[in-house]
Amino acid sequence: MSLIESVIPTCFKQTTIVPVPKITKANCFNGGKDRRSGLILTIPLCTEQTSMEELSSTLDYLLGIPSDKCKARGFTVIVDGRKSQWNIVKTVVLMLQNVIPAEVSLVCVVKPDEFWDKKVTHFCFWKEKDRLGFEVILVSANKLTRYIEPCQLTDEFGGSLVYDHIDWVNKRLVFEKFTKESSSLLDELVVINDSEKSSQLDKERPPDCNFLPSLDPETVLQTGHELLSELQQRRFNGAEGGGVAWSPMDDELLAQPQVMKLLDSLREQYTKYQEVCRQRSKRSQLEDIQTKVMQVVNWLEGPGTEQLRTQWGIGDSIRASQALQQKHEEIESQHSEWFAVYVELNQQIAALLSAGDEEDLVELKGLQQQLSDVCYRQASQLESRQNVLQSAHEFHGTAQDLSQQLDGLLGMLCADVAPADGAAIQQTLKHLEEKLKSVDGALVGLREKGQVLMDQMSNQTSWSYGKDVPIDNKDNVDHIQGVMEDMQLRKQRCEDMVDVRRLKMLQMVQLFKCEEDASQAVEWLGELLDALLKTHIRLGDDSQETKVLLEKHKKFVDVAQSTYDYGRQLLQATVVLCQSLRCSTRSSGDTLPRLNRVWKQFTVTTEERVHRLEMACCFHTAAEKVLVQASPDQGDLPVEVEQETYEEVETVGKALLDRLTVPVIFPDGSEQYFGSPGDMASSAEHIRDKMKNANGALITACLVPDQFVLSCQILWPLA
Repeated sequence: MSLIESVIPTCFKQTTIVPVPKITKANCFNGGKDRRSGLILTIPLCTEQTSMEELSSTLDYLLGIPSDKCKARGFTVIVDGRKSQWNIVKTVVLMLQNVIPAEVSLVCVVKPDEFWDKKVTHFCFWKEKDRLGFEVILVSANKLTRYIEPCQLTDEFGGSLVYDHIDWVNKRLVFEKFTKESSSLLDELVVINDSEKSSQLDKERPPDCNFLPSLDPETVLQTGHELLSELQQRRFNGAEGGGVAWSPMDDELLAQPQVMKLLDSLREQYTKYQEVCRQRSKRSQLEDIQTKVMQVVNWLEGPGTEQLRTQWGIGDSIRASQALQQKHEEIESQHSEWFAVYVELNQQIAALLSAGDEEDLVELKGLQQQLSDVCYRQASQLESRQNVLQSAHEFHGTAQDLSQQLDGLLGMLCADVAPADGAAIQQTLKHLEEKLKSVDGALVGLREKGQVLMDQMSNQTSWSYGKDVPIDNKDNVDHIQGVMEDMQLRKQRCEDMVDVRRLKMLQMVQLFKCEEDASQAVEWLGELLDALLKTHIRLGDDSQETKVLLEKHKKFVDVAQSTYDYGRQLLQATVVLCQSLRCSTRSSGDTLPRLNRVWKQFTVTTEERVHRLEMACCFHTAAEKVLVQASPDQGDLPVEVEQETYEEVETVGKALLDRLTVPVIFPDGSEQYFGSPGDMASSAEHIRDKMKNANGALITACLVPDQFVLSCQILWPLA
C-alpha cells in the first residue's frame, strides 16, 4: 500500500465515502506540537520500497490543511526510520528540502537500535544545515522527549498523546466530500439565483426553469450539519464522553470554521433558491392556470356553445322530446367535465389570492372573473335549455293525453246508444258530461303549458364567442300554436257532437218517460175499471141518492177520460220522439192496444153502470110517487093515475132486476159482473122491498073491493 493511500485514498474526492483500509501508521498531523507550538508531522517509513512521488503528493496534501498562522510557526518533522534503510531516510530528508524547506524548523530522524555507523560518516546532516534550511538530528525513540514534550508524542514514541488515524481519515473524507459538494452546489445556486434575478429584470427574457442543481441541497446541508455537530461534540466532550480526545489542532486540521462558513453560505443561497423555486412554482402554477382557464373558456364559448346552438328544437311528440332530453343530457355530461375543471381552477385561484401576492392579484382576479362569467353563462343556458325541454315534454304529454281523451270521447259519441232504461241514459249522460269536463280541463292545462313554453323560448339567447345571438323559434312557436288550435277544433267538434248526443239522450229519456207514463195510464185505467166493477155496485136507496151516485159516476168517468186522454197523448209523443230519434225498431208496442182495450172495457162498463143508475133513478122516482099518492095527506086521487104510476114502478123494477142478473160483456167477448153475487142479491132484495112497499101503499089507499081483488091478482105473482 502506498503512503498516500494510507493517509487518504485517491477516491476521497468522489461523492461517496470509500472505507479506509486498516492502517496502524501513516503520514499525519497527529495533533501534537513542539515547544514552539509548531505542528508535528510524522513520517513513518517501512521496509518496503517507498514511492517518493506518492510521499511528495501526500506531504503536499497534508501541508495544505493547516492555516497560514499555523504554517508561520513552523513544523517539526519526525521521520521514523527504525524499520527503513538509511538511503531511504536520506532521500526523504532531502525531499523535505524540496517540499517544505521554509516551514520545517526541525527534523528528528528516529534511528533504530542498531545505528548506521558507517553510513553516517558519509553524510552528516548537521553539516548540511545551511544547505537544507533546517536542522536534522538523529535520535533514538527513547530520547525523543528531549526535543518534544511527552504529552505531544504518541505512545509509539513513548508519549501520551491519543490519536486515531482512521477516525481522522474518515472525518477528512467527509469534510472533503462536503467541501466539494457544497462548493459545487453553491456555484450552481448562485448561477440559478442570478439567472432568475436577470429574468425578473428583463420581462421579455423567459427564465430557464429547466436549470436545476445537480445535488440535493437538503442532503448536502444535512451532511454539513452532521459533520459540524460531530466536530463540536468532539471538542466539548473529548475523552470524557468515551470518544477520542480533542486536541487544539482539531479546529485547524478538520477546518470547523470552514464548515460553518460553507454552511452559512449554502443556507443563504439555498434560501434564495427556495424563493426562486417558490416564484417558479407560482409562475408555473399561474401559467398552468392561465392555460387551463383559456382551455375552459375556449371550449365553452366554442364547441360547447355550438352544441347548444344546434339543439333548439322541442320535438313534435313525447318520444321526440325524450330523444332531445337524452341528447341534452349527453351535452350536460360533456359540460360537467369542464365545470369540474372550473371548480378546481377556482379553488386554485382562491388559494393563490389568499397568499396575498399583490403583483398577481389583478391578473388572478381577472382570470377568475372571466372564468366565472363564462361558466355561469353557459350553465344558465344549459339550465334554460333543460327547462325548455322539460316544459316541451310536459306540453307534448298533455297534448297526447288530451288527444286520447278526445279520441275516447269521439268513440263514445260515434257509438250507437241502446240504453235499457232512462236511468242508464242518465248514467251515460253523466259520464259524457264528466268526459267533456275533463277535456275542458286538459285543454286549459295545454294552453297554460304552451304559454309557459313560449315564454321560456322567447327569453332564450345563445352566447357565441362573446356575443348574444338571438334564436329563431318561429317554427317551434308555430308548432305549439298549431297543436293548441288543432286541439281546440277537435274539442269544439266533440262539444257539438255532445250537444247533439245530449239532445238525443234527453229525447230518449222523454221517450222512456212517455212509455212509462203511458203504461202507468193503462194501469190506472185498469184500476179504475176494477174499482168500477167491484166497488161501484150500489144503486141508492132513493132517487136522491141515486142522482148523487150518477153525479159521482160522471166525475169518475171524467177522471178515467182524462187518464185515457193523457195516455193517448203520451203514446202520440212516443211516436213523435221515435220519429225524431229515427228509432224505427221502437214504437208504442202493446201499450196502445192495451190502452184501447182497457178503455173500451171501461166504456162498456160505465155505460152499463149509467144505465143501471138511470133505471134505478126511474124506479125510485116512480116508487116514491106511488108512495106519495097513497099518502092520506094527498086526498083521493083518480084511480087511473095511481094505476099508471104503479105500472111504471112494476115495469122499471122488473127491468132493473133483470139488468142486475146480466153480466157486462166486453168487446173481446169476455164477461164481468158488478160486485159479488151477494152484493147483487142485496141490491135485488132492496128493489123488491121497494116494489112491495109501493104495492102495499096503493092497496091501503084504495079500499074498493074490485080494485083490491085486481091488485091482488096483479101483485100475487110478485109475492
